[in-house]
Amino acid sequence: MPTHVPVFIVTTLLLAMLPGASQALMIRQVLDGGQRTLRGTLAGNASGFVLWSTAAAAGLSAVLLASPAAYTVLRIAGGIVLMILGVRTLRTALTTVSAPTPYDGERSTGFAGGYLTGLITNLGNPKAGVFAISVLPQFVTEEGPVFLSTVALGALWALVSASWYMLLTWAVSRGRALVSRPTVLRGLSVTTGVVLLGLGAAVAAGV
Repeated sequence: MPTHVPVFIVTTLLLAMLPGASQALMIRQVLDGGQRTLRGTLAGNASGFVLWSTAAAAGLSAVLLASPAAYTVLRIAGGIVLMILGVRTLRTALTTVSAPTPYDGERSTGFAGGYLTGLITNLGNPKAGVFAISVLPQFVTEEGPVFLSTVALGALWALVSASWYMLLTWAVSRGRALVSRPTVLRGLSVTTGVVLLGLGAAVAAGV
C-alpha cells in the first residue's frame, strides 16, 4: 500500500508549481482557448499522469527509457507539439491581439481538442516518465498490491497537479480585466509563445 502520502502530495505539488510546459500551456489556453478547451487540457494533462504511473507500474516506462530510439521519438514529438503551440500563440499575439476587442473565446478548439493537446504535451515530456519510474516507487511499500498502489499514487499525482493548475488558471481568469488590455495581453501572449517555443526546443534537444 502507498505510504508517506502527505509527503508525496507536497512533492507533486512543488513539482506542479515549477514553471514549465504545462503551466505555459494552461496560461495559453486561458488567454486563447476558451473555458471548454481549458477544461479539456486539464483533463488531458491529468490523464497523462495516470498513464505514466500505470506504465511505470507495468514496467513499460522502464523499457521506454531504456530504448534510446523510443525515448528520442517521444521527446522530439513532444517538443514539436510545444513549438507548434508557441508559434500559434505568437501568431495570434502579433495579429489579432493588436485590436482592442474583448475576449470572446471564438478561437476555442473545444474540449476534445484541448484534451488531446494536454495529453500529448504530458506524454511528450519524458521527464514525467523519469519521475514516474524513479520517484513513485519510493512511496510504495513492498507489501500489498504494488501495481494498484502505484496507479493510485498516479491518480493522486494527477489530482494534485490539476488542482494547482485550476488555481493558477482561476487567478489568471480573475485578472482578465487587466490581462484583456491590448498591450498587456499582447505582452503576455508573446511571453507565453516564446516560453512554449523555448521549452519545445529544449525538450526536443533533450536539454
